Amino acid sequence: MIERQSIIRKQTKRVNVGAVSIGGGAPVVVQSMTNTPTTDVEATLSQIARLKAAGCKIARVTVPDEDAAVAFAKITAASELPVVADIHFNYRLAIAAIEAGAAKIRINPGNIGSRDRVAAVVDAAKAAKIPIRIGVNAGSLEKSLLEKYGGPTPAALAESALAYVRMMEELNFDNLVLSIKASDILTTVNACRILSTKTDIPQHIGITEAGTVRSGAIRSAVGLGILLSEGIGDTIRVSLAGDPVEEIPVAKEILKSLGLASGPVVIACPTCGRTKIGSIDLAEQVEKMLSGIDVPIKVAVMGCVVNGPGEAREADVGIAGGDGEGLIFMKGSSIEKVPESELLPRLKEYIDRIVAEMAV
Repeated sequence: MIERQSIIRKQTKRVNVGAVSIGGGAPVVVQSMTNTPTTDVEATLSQIARLKAAGCKIARVTVPDEDAAVAFAKITAASELPVVADIHFNYRLAIAAIEAGAAKIRINPGNIGSRDRVAAVVDAAKAAKIPIRIGVNAGSLEKSLLEKYGGPTPAALAESALAYVRMMEELNFDNLVLSIKASDILTTVNACRILSTKTDIPQHIGITEAGTVRSGAIRSAVGLGILLSEGIGDTIRVSLAGDPVEEIPVAKEILKSLGLASGPVVIACPTCGRTKIGSIDLAEQVEKMLSGIDVPIKVAVMGCVVNGPGEAREADVGIAGGDGEGLIFMKGSSIEKVPESELLPRLKEYIDRIVAEMAV
């Protein structure tokens, strides 16, 4: 068996968001942000529950005004996940969110106001013993840095983030998470690389405004894949223009593809003219069959025996199509030949058996 190379992750400080640990060797954490009106408590809690069911560990909720702050208290009291308050411009809302039970707050100190106002937020976070995530976005970079660097370059973004870190250090606050995001992939990647060499504060990584479910998933996979493969990133969000629940399986697949998370993996060939069975439909059905399973089983769905047991020999179990029939194989060895109509139910029997053995 080929030994899989493992990623050496950047050693960062440990930060706790409710019962979830970020950094310090903890598994990479998947998070998302609700897109329901915060004042609609029932809808927001429902979306958080769906996020949790999909595998999300932390939910972020915007607090844009006082009505939202009142609703936020009800959300934190009933949420199934730790809730992060997303704050812009109004430092009083940050303090109100902390008092309402936020497990973490996300701010850009540059738009909170004067240093005294930032200090007031820090004092509230200290008292509540919760972390602050400093978020720097390419679209809201300080004018002085835009002039200095000629635009939102990686160096400009990193300088902005590190200046805020120094401010926090002067305020004797180190319970921090950093994030630098841009819609441009390489700008984000290179800015995060700079941060990784300058500080051991854990990083939240993502490609902001990545796009629709399809294009955004691809762009996020490229950007996050580069960073995670280099050991950078302690918590991630795949930002998609759609139902935030759709972000979670994408994030989980990115982590699984790099060996940073365990769970089922479906291997499926692209099919060709040799294929005589409905392998594409079978692959989709197998993927649904594996949803909800958290053991690291690898299942192959191959269109023919040419690309069957041989190319998928690392799979725990798989099927290879024939003409109206197919092979079931395990670890590259054929087990039995069955009619096409029986392939899926027989495969499920083997999957159930393997999952039960792995769970012991």
